Amino acid sequence: MRMRMDRFLYRKSDSLEEKVLLFPLYLASFPYGLGVSVRTLLYSSGLLKQRRLPCPVISIGNITVGGTGKTPLVINMARRLGEKGISVAILSRGYRRKKDRSPLVTDGERILLHPEESGDEAYLIGHRLKGIPVLVGKDRFKNGLMALQQKIKIQGFLLDDGFQHLSLYRDLNILLIDSLIGFGNGYLLPRGILREPLSALRRADLFVLTKVKDKKDSLSLESKLKKVHPGVEIFHSHYEPIEFVNSYGEIKDLSFMKGKRVFAFSGIARPETFSSLLEQVGVEIKGELTFPDHHFYSPSDLERIRREARGVDFLVTTEKDMVKLTNSHLNSMPFMALRIDVKIWEEEEFYRRVMEIF
Repeated sequence: MRMRMDRFLYRKSDSLEEKVLLFPLYLASFPYGLGVSVRTLLYSSGLLKQRRLPCPVISIGNITVGGTGKTPLVINMARRLGEKGISVAILSRGYRRKKDRSPLVTDGERILLHPEESGDEAYLIGHRLKGIPVLVGKDRFKNGLMALQQKIKIQGFLLDDGFQHLSLYRDLNILLIDSLIGFGNGYLLPRGILREPLSALRRADLFVLTKVKDKKDSLSLESKLKKVHPGVEIFHSHYEPIEFVNSYGEIKDLSFMKGKRVFAFSGIARPETFSSLLEQVGVEIKGELTFPDHHFYSPSDLERIRREARGVDFLVTTEKDMVKLTNSHLNSMPFMALRIDVKIWEEEEFYRRVMEIF
């Protein structure tokens, strides 16, 4: 059912029969769009006030649902800014977290919450970034003030998935767009994948096109962006596999897995991207299971994976999935996660632009 719905959401046009079947979703997109537009108008007119933290805030977000590469870019930016002498903290919504405890995922030294309490992406960010505080919760202004009280050296904030978080002022709005799917079928939720009308693109200060293999392939999308938001700077990026890691933190070079027979599974928005990266590394995918994005694995899920993975050299998943499986019985099997980084083609110019706000 998931793949069938994805087909409707991402492709450009449907048959007449499909349009009839999906007409209720089309109607539902109107009240959704009205609500989004009214909320945006209230903030842009000043009737709803933005709150401002006492140091620069960079938002990394998107205008579509899921899978544009926000988490890898947040990790990349936090590290690069640290190398340039800028100490940052991460403010995240903590999407799909099951328990509402302390907002502090990590104080920069210790991981304080479990993935269920923080959300898988926020936990992964905290796991990968040593020395950088990560906080989760709806009130990111309040969490920002908390971070400043606990660690006075913070010079800025990265607002993870923050494009629609209009209540917090941001000094730089970075909008990510998946170059492979663009804006899907062009409809708002729930008929399509758009969180906001395309006019919202004008709020962005920078565009980063993700999953770009060849700049020529993104020319059509760039043309559309320039029509809506003339003069905005457009950058390009792609995922790059860097290594494999197991649940104990032991690292293996990419070459170690080349030619290995693997069973792949994941709970991410675009599982086909994960499969493509594994093939790029040179592993042999003998079987695959996909689950919904942000999926928390049940005992029956794990048993199904074990059952279907017989006869392979390794189980392989994403790092976002592995952080949720540290104590699972899958660790009794050869089990690896593919670690990736995001590479910005125009990296020097991108970070020159980012550093202008500090």
